[in-house]
Amino acid sequence: MMGHMSLRHAVLGMLADEPGSGYDLLRRFERAMANVWPATQSQLYGELGKLETAGMIHVLAEGPRGRKEYEITEAGRAELRHWLVDVDPGGPPRSAALLRVYFLGSVSPAQARGYVASMGESARAREERLDELEGSIDWGDDNQSLYGRLVLEWGKRFSAMQREWAEWAVKQVE
Repeated sequence: MMGHMSLRHAVLGMLADEPGSGYDLLRRFERAMANVWPATQSQLYGELGKLETAGMIHVLAEGPRGRKEYEITEAGRAELRHWLVDVDPGGPPRSAALLRVYFLGSVSPAQARGYVASMGESARAREERLDELEGSIDWGDDNQSLYGRLVLEWGKRFSAMQREWAEWAVKQVE
């Protein structure tokens, strides 16, 4: 339920920045939010339908082949502000990967090292992907660029921390 709620707010947030079609939003999700909140096309289009029914967005223009451009309504802005300001984001995220680390005593030290090393490897790959993404974005001085960079930087630092931890942890198991 929470995941679904946050997709709703991600869509509202993007439409608060500028109107867009489902396709535009999907592109923006892939560019800016893939590391934060991945969404499939069907999830996104489903959410647009629900938001329109709820009166939080409306169709601004219709184009060829049924393309609809959506705009956030005042009700949608109110919901977005409420979520940003009043709603507790919740406790620490659960980590299935770390839960496994806790029980690695049940496998051989070599297997434990392999598992931890693979965590470090995926963190390193994510770091590289984020570096590439950062270089490919045409940053401006708009809100999307400002706050998008903050999120991207968090991803880079978090990935670096995970990689450094994994390198250290492998040595602890040896």
